[in-house]
Amino acid sequence: MLEQSKMTGALTPQELRRRAEEKAMVEAKKAFDAMQKAEDQRRELHELFMSREVRPDGMERLMAAVSRAAEDGKSELMVIRFPSTYLSDGGRAVNNFEPSWPKTLEGFARRAFEFYDQHLRQHGYKLRAQVLEFPDGKPGDVGLFLCW
Repeated sequence: MLEQSKMTGALTPQELRRRAEEKAMVEAKKAFDAMQKAEDQRRELHELFMSREVRPDGMERLMAAVSRAAEDGKSELMVIRFPSTYLSDGGRAVNNFEPSWPKTLEGFARRAFEFYDQHLRQHGYKLRAQVLEFPDGKPGDVGLFLCW
C-alpha cells in the first residue's frame, strides 16, 4: 500500500526508499540470473568441446575446405578456435611458441591434433597454434592452423 500523507497526497520518504530498494532488488536479480545463464552456457560449451570427437567424415570435409583455401591462394586454414582456458596451461606454451605446446591440448583439440599427427603430418602438412587475441592483456582465443 502506498504510504501517503492524507493532507498533501505526498509520498513519504520511507515509501520512496522502499520503492528504490525494490527496484534495486529486481535489477540485482536480473543481473544475477543473466550471469548464471552465461556461466551455464560457458560450462555447457566447455563440456561439449571436451567430449567432442572428430567426425567420421572429417577428412573429406577438411580436404574440401583445404582445397577451397588453396584455390583462393591461401597456404593455411584455421581449423579450430577455442578459449585458451581449454589448454592445460591457459595458453602460456602457445603464446611463447614452445615446441611442447601440443602437450597442453585437451578434449577436442587433443583429438584433432592426434588426427593431424596420424593422417596429415606424413603428407607434409604442418599444424601451428597461435593466440588470436589478448583481452585484458591475457591470452584469449587460440587458433589451430593447418599449413601446407
